[in-house]
Amino acid sequence: MDTNKFTGRQALQATAVLGTTLLFPAGHTIAAALYSGNTPPITADEIAAIDAALGKKGSYKDAEQVYTIPLPRNDLKMKIKGEPVPIPFGFGGWVSFKKTADGKSAMVMSDTVLQMEEVNPLISAAHANGLEIAAIHNHFFYEEPRIFYMHIHGMGTVAELAKKYANTIRDSKLFPVNQPAPSAPPPVTAAACFDLPALDAIVKYTGTVNGPTYKYTVGRADLKIMAMGVEMTANIGLNSWASFAGKHEDAHIAGDIAMLQSEVNTVIKTLRAHNLEVVAVHNHMLGDEPHMIFLHYYGRGNATALAQGFRAALDVLGKKNGDMGNMKM
Repeated sequence: MDTNKFTGRQALQATAVLGTTLLFPAGHTIAAALYSGNTPPITADEIAAIDAALGKKGSYKDAEQVYTIPLPRNDLKMKIKGEPVPIPFGFGGWVSFKKTADGKSAMVMSDTVLQMEEVNPLISAAHANGLEIAAIHNHFFYEEPRIFYMHIHGMGTVAELAKKYANTIRDSKLFPVNQPAPSAPPPVTAAACFDLPALDAIVKYTGTVNGPTYKYTVGRADLKIMAMGVEMTANIGLNSWASFAGKHEDAHIAGDIAMLQSEVNTVIKTLRAHNLEVVAVHNHMLGDEPHMIFLHYYGRGNATALAQGFRAALDVLGKKNGDMGNMKM
């Protein structure tokens, strides 16, 4: 980014403020009431500009005023420990757009799924188009081929960000037109592979079936996280998630936990106590206040036990000073 844009970004960071909202009620999915609702909406014309730039339509979350286009790597054939796993298990990237609270600017935030040799060309393309790199890291162990995840962000108008992002990924496998069509839907979906009501009862949320996978996505409604003037919410990357693949008796779980720095080691201890492997601990964002840390984990076994481990990690979040009896309000 040029000097003026960088200075503007720093100014937005300096104005970020911390607040609190109510914690999630048990048994609910992410709902409109959980967010402040102060963010101006993305207009129909702006959405049309995003769709035109990327050549693909996305989905709009009114509760958060976020527009997201999925960028799955359907060209990859993924394995974990030699066993095939579906792309929706954790190899689907995305790009989201959201306006600042004052409506004077907007943010693009993206998580990209890359093979090792694709990382540095995309860095160069992002910088050439005035975007920034927020993080580069792994999400998995044992995967074949080796995959890295790069978070890209930028500030500006929605239309110009859509063009910058499209130009950044145009020559890569991420660009929608460069992707093969998704495989035919599997004859058996996650609804037949897992006892979904039993998992929902443990996790206390309702997940989403995506072909052979079942995924929970949970925001941090106990926190108000601002980054560069944007309220960071679940659909622009501030969430904990758990994805299930395989069968109920022999399942894979992979996911992410969004944590304050004070929560990191309590979450790690909790996951390890439930025999889940800690895969990575890192940031996803720049300029977020308070600063959030993300932990990726993996497990294999009975889906019920795996779900209990995910729920136990969620139960750690929002506790004051590690005290499991006091909720941060």
